[in-house]
Amino acid sequence: LKPLWLKRYQAQSQHIPRAQWQEAPSKAQKMAFVKVLKNKAYFKRFQVKPRRRREGKTDYRARRKMVRQDKNKFNNKKYRMVVRFTNRKCICQIMYATIRGDMVVAQATSGELVKFGIPAGYKNYAAAYCTGLLVARRVL
Repeated sequence: LKPLWLKRYQAQSQHIPRAQWQEAPSKAQKMAFVKVLKNKAYFKRFQVKPRRRREGKTDYRARRKMVRQDKNKFNNKKYRMVVRFTNRKCICQIMYATIRGDMVVAQATSGELVKFGIPAGYKNYAAAYCTGLLVARRVL
């Protein structure tokens, strides 16, 4: 005989109705047949999602829409500016996408603003603006 808490746990995991949780009065009464939905055939055909999708880092539909170039501009690079905020600084990059991966053309961090006379505050709105100007100056 199984303890009642174990029966309840197994009943919840197999979706057995609450009426069948209690101890059966006799051995003649058996539990209903529960069909296994995720069997060997299911897992044979299962295709794993890409790693960055599993991690929740990349929305590939939005990325495809962002990176896709117009058909009349074939084989041209579509540049974009990527701004990332870390705990201490702001990072600005000019990038374009290729099949091998994203290529960085130029980058600047707000930590480099020390050279231009800004001693502190590398994560605020003004620092992000200045870092954007700095990376634009490097590209052009």
